[in-house]
Amino acid sequence: MTTAEERLGTERVRSLSGAAAVFFGDAAVAVAASIGVLHVAGTTNGSAQIVGILSAAFTAVSTTTTAYFGIKAMSNTAQRNPGISAPTAPPGTEPPSPTA
Repeated sequence: MTTAEERLGTERVRSLSGAAAVFFGDAAVAVAASIGVLHVAGTTNGSAQIVGILSAAFTAVSTTTTAYFGIKAMSNTAQRNPGISAPTAPPGTEPPSPTA
């Protein structure tokens, strides 16, 4: 059986590694967007392409970060309330059988 300190250490490592993955993913998107902006900056239709690049980068960063914090919040809630379980089928009903 694990001790409370070991569980806390494991959760800390999970939190830090998840946050690091989001941070480095967001940084990679920012670098790619910067390279894209620099690449199209001098072209004739550069301003429209820059807007597209930056809006796509913003969408990717905000979606990734929001998903991380949403999953983290749900994980924390589930850990604080261990007695709450997933809903089950009513008695007497059977799940549908898989089709081949």
